[in-house]
Amino acid sequence: MTDQLMTIRQMCDDFGVTPRTLRFYEAKELLFPVREGQKRLFTRRDRARLKLILRGKRFGFSLEDIRQLLDMYGMGDQQQAQLTRTFELAVKRLHEMEAQRDELNEAIDELKEQLAWGEQALAKFHAAKAAE
Repeated sequence: MTDQLMTIRQMCDDFGVTPRTLRFYEAKELLFPVREGQKRLFTRRDRARLKLILRGKRFGFSLEDIRQLLDMYGMGDQQQAQLTRTFELAVKRLHEMEAQRDELNEAIDELKEQLAWGEQALAKFHAAKAAE
């Protein structure tokens, strides 16, 4: 089994996270490393959970949502409840992200208009200065 365990440094290197991040997820009871004295050893299950945690964070899921989804894994229904809930959260998050994108596109368009106006105003000032 030791070949399946990873140290905190190996986890950090493989997943691009900090030791602090791993300790935080452990404190939030999202990861459950094996303890050997002060040493933390992460199992294959921890690696799979971390991969899902990072994916969920990237998509904007809350840690509580992620915890609930991870906790649903062992419900004995071939993960149907977990998949159903994940799908519901993902659809909701997609709509939120699309709304944010639309708001951002509107802000970008408005800023471009303001920049064009500012550019014209500055050009008039420069033309007036050159004519003096």
